[in-house]
Amino acid sequence: MKKIILAILAVLVAVAAVTAWNWLRDNRLPAFEGESVELYVYPDTPVQEVLDSIASQTTVKWPRRLEKVFEKHEVATYMSPGHYVIEPSYTATYVTRMLNNCWQTPVRVVLSGTLRRKPEIARKIANQLMLDSTAVITAMNDNAFLSRYGYDTTSVFAMMLPDTYEMYWTASVEDFFDVQTKAVDAFWTEENLAKAKKLGLTRRQATIVASIVSGETHYVPEMPKIAGVYLNRLRIGMKLQADPTIAYCYDYDLQRVLKRNLEIDSPYNTYRYAGLPPGPIYVPTKNTLNAVLNPDFGGGNLFFCADPSFNGSHRFARTYSQHLTNARAYQRALDQRNSSPAK
Repeated sequence: MKKIILAILAVLVAVAAVTAWNWLRDNRLPAFEGESVELYVYPDTPVQEVLDSIASQTTVKWPRRLEKVFEKHEVATYMSPGHYVIEPSYTATYVTRMLNNCWQTPVRVVLSGTLRRKPEIARKIANQLMLDSTAVITAMNDNAFLSRYGYDTTSVFAMMLPDTYEMYWTASVEDFFDVQTKAVDAFWTEENLAKAKKLGLTRRQATIVASIVSGETHYVPEMPKIAGVYLNRLRIGMKLQADPTIAYCYDYDLQRVLKRNLEIDSPYNTYRYAGLPPGPIYVPTKNTLNAVLNPDFGGGNLFFCADPSFNGSHRFARTYSQHLTNARAYQRALDQRNSSPAK
């Protein structure tokens, strides 16, 4: 009888030891060793795919035990879509709680580059978030949606500001534009509003000029001078005659703006209609906005053309005759380049 009791006690001790060990492994000891694991979990991602992804990116100390912890916490049922980063120090239980409770790690959403067509912008956004680009375009074309923020389809480019943002990967279209409009509002400080007012511009008008500057150049040092040219033209009542507005009329499908393109009847045709176009033609950057608010008037520059050195800069002029001289120099350089044999 004594031997039986001792045997039972031994079994109980063993069971208790195993239970304690499993609890320790699940709740106190790091379950991984190696690199961090990055997971993108979609609504239909199978739990086995998540386990396989973890195993492919790091060393799981106790693979079978991790599966059991996933089963115990019903991860297959409660796992939430999201972007997760699993550090080597995490326990198995913590990982299940993270997945079940949607404890996401934000992603960096970069809004940069050429931002002048709604489909291109929508793709850039959708490629970085769990969004369908169609949903983004639909929102950008929906006046009822945009009106919540004080914008419409004409001014939609003004509600975005190129930068890098931290957001949850599962952010909705509304979440994205919440972040964008807050960033735009933050840019328009009292100081910047005062600068615009001093120039005789509203916030929206300054944004439209900045969008034209964005269409003209990516060379930051010259942006204030180009802004100055357009502001000088506005000041004297001269038509803006901005090629980027013509390109906008043709949805940027022109290889180059030709004389016949200037005849298009559109309120965005600044060769035909004086003043500013109805809305921004490009998503302006902080650099172009700051260029408009801090312009270089150049003593009254009214013209500019590409520099014949083809270095991306421009030559500026106050008179049309000076401009023609600069334009001829550029054309000669262009003709010479085109006639030179290929190297």
